[in-house]
Amino acid sequence: MSFTIQSFVLVPWFVVVVVALTVLVAAGDENSPDKAMFPAMFVFGDSLVDNGNNNRLNSLARSNYLPYGIDFDRSQPTGRFSNGKTIVDFIGELVGLPEIPAFMETVDGGVDVLRGVNYASAAGGILEETGRHLGERFSMRRQVENFEKTLMEIRRRMESVEEYMAKSLVVVSLGNNDYINNYLKPTLFLTNSIYDPPSFADLLLSNFTSHLLELYGKGFRKFVLAGVGPLGCIPDQLAARATPPGECVEAVNEMAQLFNNRLKSLVDRLNSDNTTAGEAIFVYGNTYGAAVEILTSPFAYGFEVTDRGCCGVGRNRGEITCLPLAVPCAFRDRHVFWDAFHPTQAFNLIIAVRAFNGSKSDCYPINLSQMSRL
Repeated sequence: MSFTIQSFVLVPWFVVVVVALTVLVAAGDENSPDKAMFPAMFVFGDSLVDNGNNNRLNSLARSNYLPYGIDFDRSQPTGRFSNGKTIVDFIGELVGLPEIPAFMETVDGGVDVLRGVNYASAAGGILEETGRHLGERFSMRRQVENFEKTLMEIRRRMESVEEYMAKSLVVVSLGNNDYINNYLKPTLFLTNSIYDPPSFADLLLSNFTSHLLELYGKGFRKFVLAGVGPLGCIPDQLAARATPPGECVEAVNEMAQLFNNRLKSLVDRLNSDNTTAGEAIFVYGNTYGAAVEILTSPFAYGFEVTDRGCCGVGRNRGEITCLPLAVPCAFRDRHVFWDAFHPTQAFNLIIAVRAFNGSKSDCYPINLSQMSRL
């Protein structure tokens, strides 16, 4: 698919923002253990949703320094790869849950894990080797193993674990790094020479399905599986390939779509499978479609800059990502991208609200609000 990432649409952007904030405030009023739509939320993913796990790892993929977190509630870095909140931070607020801890904050005990835990790790992927050049990180397999440690604690603290697990929300956002920090780095990884794009997507989905079914086997029944975004539009890829202004790297976007098409088919298959159908619900989060809509009609959503980071160095502010104590752009809410790889808090809010109460084109076959009533 080809599209231009800057176009004028005469829709008042503030209408979109006001609607989003209204939904968020209304959900915030319900933020109590008795009124939450799900008893807990468990997150498995990469830097798009990491809330600090990599802070304690020997990794180059860390963001525990300013200006990361400059717009976060506490006005300080937390390990989130954004100027503020991530998509799952907003989702948690929308469903009435308090801020959940990073797994690495729970390992020493003394942290409540009953409202959920975030296992996401920057540079982590579906494949074990993904991101290895950046140092320590938790792959999908390691994140599932880390959850097993949490589950032992949950079982010590409550009796009706089966019902609790079945009603809890699971968000999985993985696959981006398997392209950015694996397949698209042929000098560091062999996958590009071994697999063509369709075969690589098949490899990812095979491994992804195995780990997902492990989580299902442990008792989870409500899953949101986020697709890979339009990676050919991020500042890192635009800079690396010297893409002309207003264009994205279509070959990279086509790879992302190969993965997403398979992921959506997996959702259909799991929802109709004799084993899982009726007792579990799997939802595909179309982050790709929502992002493309924002990139093609940025002014409708309050954005003015779609092709470069708010904080970064070089072409498109995407050749070197946001460095410690760098001076970011002044009007961050007008930028889609915060750094070379990650979106701004303003973008994350829109995606979260669409996942919460959007149409089937956003969340398939149902959204989070509908899922909470099952």
